[in-house]
Amino acid sequence: MAQSKEEFLEQFGGDYGYPDAPRGIDELRAADFKRLEGMVYLDHAGATLYSEAQMADVAKDLMSNVYGNPHSQSDSSMATSDLVTSMRHLVLKYFNASPRDYKCIFTSGATAALKLVGECFPWSGDSCYMYTMENHNSVLGIREYALSKGATVSAVDIEEVVDPSKNQGCDSLFKISKRSNQRRGDDVLLHNYQNGSLTAISGKHLKGNNLNLFAFPSECNFSGHKFNLSLVKLIKEGKFIGTSQQQGRWMVLIDAAKGCTTEPPNLTVYPADFVVCSFYKIFGYPTGLGALIVKNEAAGLLNKTYFSGGTVAASIADIDYVQKRKSIENVLEDGTISFLSISSLRYGFKIIDMLTISAIARHTASLATYVRRKMMDLKHSNEKNVCIIYGQQASKVKDLKMGPTITFNLKREDCTWFGYREVEKLACLSGIHLRTGCFCNPGACAKYLGLSHSDLVSNFEAGHVCWDDNDIINGRPTGAVRISFGYMSTYEDAEEFLKFLQSSFVSKAVGLNNGYMVNMDTLHLVDDWSQQATSDIRLKSITIYPVKSCQGFSVQGWPLTTGGLKYDREWLLQGSGGEILTQKKVPELSSIRTLIDLELGKLFLESPKRKDKLQISVLENLTHISAEVDVYGQRYEVQTYGDKVNSWFSDAIGRPCTFMRCTSSKHRSCTINGRRDRLCRDTRSKLSFVNEGQLLLVSEESISDLNSRLSSGNVNGKQQMFVDAMRFRPNIVVSGSASYDEDNWKRLNIGKAYFTSMGGCNRCQMINLYQSSGQVIKSKEPLATLASYRRQKVGSCAMICLSLFFGSVTQQFHT
Repeated sequence: MAQSKEEFLEQFGGDYGYPDAPRGIDELRAADFKRLEGMVYLDHAGATLYSEAQMADVAKDLMSNVYGNPHSQSDSSMATSDLVTSMRHLVLKYFNASPRDYKCIFTSGATAALKLVGECFPWSGDSCYMYTMENHNSVLGIREYALSKGATVSAVDIEEVVDPSKNQGCDSLFKISKRSNQRRGDDVLLHNYQNGSLTAISGKHLKGNNLNLFAFPSECNFSGHKFNLSLVKLIKEGKFIGTSQQQGRWMVLIDAAKGCTTEPPNLTVYPADFVVCSFYKIFGYPTGLGALIVKNEAAGLLNKTYFSGGTVAASIADIDYVQKRKSIENVLEDGTISFLSISSLRYGFKIIDMLTISAIARHTASLATYVRRKMMDLKHSNEKNVCIIYGQQASKVKDLKMGPTITFNLKREDCTWFGYREVEKLACLSGIHLRTGCFCNPGACAKYLGLSHSDLVSNFEAGHVCWDDNDIINGRPTGAVRISFGYMSTYEDAEEFLKFLQSSFVSKAVGLNNGYMVNMDTLHLVDDWSQQATSDIRLKSITIYPVKSCQGFSVQGWPLTTGGLKYDREWLLQGSGGEILTQKKVPELSSIRTLIDLELGKLFLESPKRKDKLQISVLENLTHISAEVDVYGQRYEVQTYGDKVNSWFSDAIGRPCTFMRCTSSKHRSCTINGRRDRLCRDTRSKLSFVNEGQLLLVSEESISDLNSRLSSGNVNGKQQMFVDAMRFRPNIVVSGSASYDEDNWKRLNIGKAYFTSMGGCNRCQMINLYQSSGQVIKSKEPLATLASYRRQKVGSCAMICLSLFFGSVTQQFHT
């Protein structure tokens, strides 16, 4: 790494590390971010981090001063009012906005500021709300106010292209691609869904005495693309092609929540009417505080309906009489503002002033540029690209300005995709914090991933929603991976991330003499079992797990139902906040032993923290309440138990909980089709509280191969790790096949029951938990080793999922 850093500094040393500041990056990181030791934090676009010095200043201030409610005249209240006023000026200064021209309105965040604009803007049936496709949902949401008032809404794509007629490459033009108008009203149809695309019918003729609003981000939070702020003047002067045909006056809204962290819009040069920000994006603390920077003239046009404490000069309770205050800040800020949070802003800006915003921009850009180039150079052994980066790669403008954000997806050497959730899980094992999904930016996500309206609708109908695990549908990504750098990010952070990509996702050609396969596509794999192929394979064990995340028990034979093994994963525990409790959150679950006696019809449970054993009938309906719960995006009908049962489990795990039983699952199926390495888990079969398939199978030979790899990777005298097959919590363990032969099984029969293989199981960090001396220990293994060589099977975890294909529901299943 030393040589690489030397090369990095040779190229970026003038920009990296704050060479002109009182403290350089290494000293800053060591003094103020000690909590980051052993961690790589790369989600600064989501929330950057506060420094220890910053928080020490905040604590000292609050412990040394008395701040009263500013809606009073006491000395402490007046001190607060004066401080708030100075903070408003500090915020305006950050955006180079003169107090003569702009006001700072404190809100609970950028989203609240956007909502305030949408709520108070003087919409009419002749207004138009236009926004760029690359916009946060909080900007898109403003259209609800516009549409409800009869205004026209339109989304546009803006492409910045070099003007070939100019001698200098810095001159640019904007190419506009306008989408269909959206209207609501009696005389217009909101939306038609025809042939997989959304269409809209335009409404009445637009008139001239109206106000229009155009919204765009200073920096896209998905791609990192920085929009050219010269758009502001073009739009306001009616010279922008996308708005020139719309009559009336145009006002401009800039969402600077992401962009202002390294390049706040200069409002003296680019006089937008509205700018929004959140302060935790800039310096980490406080959260729940943002601002609307509004031009004085624009503020006078806002129509605020609601009034509250602090916003009125006088009101009468029993008649319709209210006089609002004259100050725009007082009118728009409802109730008591978060004055203690506001007082802390100066300590965040203190850090920015010390480093300077231009130096922060150069520092973060140097890291992002370095990592972006290295990622584009990553190749598999067959010279196929590993990383697909969204944003600048797709642009025709060579020197398009980019923020310190890199959004990407990863490909295998056969050009199939790694799912972004798999990347995130493996990153967690390596201590790397990043973000995945669409980042609340559906327009940019669809644009860069090439998803049509019909793709988005079909993905939703297939069960994909925000924050779920459906990262690949029909062979295509539904979201992406994003890393982003902050003012305290270091070269070492960048290098650790690149090492993670290299070790976890880049395939290398390996010789045959060490037992590894050269390439998957050189092997001829059998798709179906023949009778001859199955003759040497033996069923070694059957295990039932009645309660999700608790211990299972082994049996010699067990009945099957349409849902798989009878009673398997039919119960679970829910926390007091509605969350589903698993070993990842509650390690104590691993100590609860279970057993079902079929003849007695009872579930027996034991815990080292309870002297008494718990007995629950599995036959009689002794439950008290029927309800529906959400378990990782799936809806279930459940029945819960009484206080006695819940109290037993609460004592056993040391926290309040509710014990519940699955009575039926809703919308828990789809059809297996396409490639076998897809993560589609829909089987048209009943599922209980299992994560994927009805049954999980692992082979002893595959586990043996994994252990040999764990042993060969043991260096530096570390204690050798041995993984038992039961670490994977399988229902079925088999032996007699070659390692990982099960990857290629399509169907297998056991007795008179036939099962369909659904492919490799999605990787789960549960297999990294193990017990030692009565304690549950979490390690990186075996998942990290699996990730190093199990790349060809999507999410493969050395185990496959099975679904009952056909067989009697009373069929006995024997070893």
